[in-house]
Amino acid sequence: MSPAAITAALVTGTATPTGLGPRIAASILQVAAVAVGGPLLVGLMAKIRARAEGRIGAPISQPLRDLRKLVRKERIHAEHASAVLTLAPLVLVASAAVAVAISPLVITAPVLAGGADAFVVVYLLLMGSVALALGGLDPGTAFGGMGSSRAMTIGALAEPALLVSILALSIQAETSNLPGIVTATLAHPGWMANPERLLALVAVVVVVIAETGRIPVDNPSTHLELTMIHEAMVLEHAGPDLGLVTLGEAMRLGLLFGLVANLFFPWGIATNASLPHLALGVGVLGAKAAAIALVIALIEVSTAKLRLFRVPELLSGAFVLAVLAVMTGLVTR
Repeated sequence: MSPAAITAALVTGTATPTGLGPRIAASILQVAAVAVGGPLLVGLMAKIRARAEGRIGAPISQPLRDLRKLVRKERIHAEHASAVLTLAPLVLVASAAVAVAISPLVITAPVLAGGADAFVVVYLLLMGSVALALGGLDPGTAFGGMGSSRAMTIGALAEPALLVSILALSIQAETSNLPGIVTATLAHPGWMANPERLLALVAVVVVVIAETGRIPVDNPSTHLELTMIHEAMVLEHAGPDLGLVTLGEAMRLGLLFGLVANLFFPWGIATNASLPHLALGVGVLGAKAAAIALVIALIEVSTAKLRLFRVPELLSGAFVLAVLAVMTGLVTR
């Protein structure tokens, strides 16, 4: 089947022999898996860092325990905050959940697979980032404004690099539809060794580090006012609202790790919505995401946080690699 035929099948819903109901169930399974697996990935990276630094560290399930604790606390808002502060966590979680539901994480053709274009998924993530930045600006505090401006600066540099990297993959697959790219890669496994994919992979890893606020772009465990980015935006959130923000960020991390795993290494993803295939898909996705978490955690241990004015240089390098990947793909197609 040609890449164009694969895309047409995804749009019309005939890419798999299963009906709409099983595909909806598969998308719900994806959201549940990422909602649980995202915090576990955060705990796994913290555990790896602790072990590498000679500490025991908290258990891998600690982020889930923290979420349970936050849900039970009282909701407190800043005195002069508006409804924006309350809605920001909801928009963050909702946008992440929709992006997860339509992305090829556990199955190649989830519900609304025809609409899972790279631009749609990236801008769903951007919607959550903008909502969180507006929530940081809403109370009018200095730290919130500082963190929001820094986050938007990084996002403005990271999003183009991510889109151009996916564009490099779409040249071979002849589509920017993410399920179409994954399905076409499964049909042509030799693509995975092409130089444009290696360049795009490095660019995407740098973008994922920036988007998830990991070292060297940001330090998720810092509380120093002059260095924190993400923490500065969420200082005014408390209780269930802070829990939603934490869950939303963990889901975004799980989604990005899953996309890296399946766009570049799609082995093990379910091709239909039968129960054995979905169970295998969840297990393989978890293993691949854990491997990516291991690599990023080791990068964090071995590097220091960059100064803020050096971050654009790093993201510009990722953008250049993405452009080189596109040019290589156009030359070698």
